Amino acid sequence: MFEKTRLASRDIALFLMNPLDFERFLAYAIDMNPKIDSTKFGSITIEGTKYAHDVLIRLDGKVKKRKKKLSKAIFGTSHILSLDEAKHIYEDGAELIIIGSGQSGMLRLSEEAEQYFREKQINVVILPTPKAIQEWNKSKKAAIGVFHVTC
Repeated sequence: MFEKTRLASRDIALFLMNPLDFERFLAYAIDMNPKIDSTKFGSITIEGTKYAHDVLIRLDGKVKKRKKKLSKAIFGTSHILSLDEAKHIYEDGAELIIIGSGQSGMLRLSEEAEQYFREKQINVVILPTPKAIQEWNKSKKAAIGVFHVTC
């Protein structure tokens, strides 16, 4: 036990030199991804709390309301994720972005958002929300989640 603790302390000291690595270390060590319990048309339940709107789950595990107005202002719909919204979603240190595209898969990335995520070299998984929730709950990566709860 003592040897393992000493090794972990040394590893933490090394991670402190690179903040991005430290964020990844924390995500693995603490498992900051909150469990998503369920979804149905118009809502998602996370750690026992029901949300009646689209959500963004940050790297630190905090659940926020999705800022879909960033996309709606450009495309007239929140079913196409804009570059502005992509920039809002992304955080340094993330290894994965899981996007729940709605109960029937209507949400998609704009070409500019796709390009932005490619440039950031971040893996993006887009699935209908029920399947995206399954991926989210089994992921052990430093992940960000966006979940569309209607169509």
